[in-house]
Amino acid sequence: MSLDDLNDDVEAAYADLDDELSVELDRQTRNELAMLGAALDVDDTDELVRRAVHMLFQSTVDTGNLDFHLRSTYDVTYDEYLSGMTYEEMAGGVNATGASTGLDGDDNRRYQF
Repeated sequence: MSLDDLNDDVEAAYADLDDELSVELDRQTRNELAMLGAALDVDDTDELVRRAVHMLFQSTVDTGNLDFHLRSTYDVTYDEYLSGMTYEEMAGGVNATGASTGLDGDDNRRYQF
């Protein structure tokens, strides 16, 4: 798979998400959500769920777990996804369409890592 495949899959998953998401909670999750709501004095549990998704995402990025899964499935990293090009393309390699992205002349080593 490639960066284009990842873009397509992210867009499809985004489109599949409704504005309102219904999730069944098990007993432990319900208890933990209730405890967080009471301790943080949050009336809207939806806000806690939003915060939890942000924290899980950030933790997954910080630990490299997201890059591990992206690399094993799509052969790209999160940084490559954000930039819209692979490291190879940034370094002057060949892009996904097979076209050379290299620089000519003395500048061809400027972006190599």
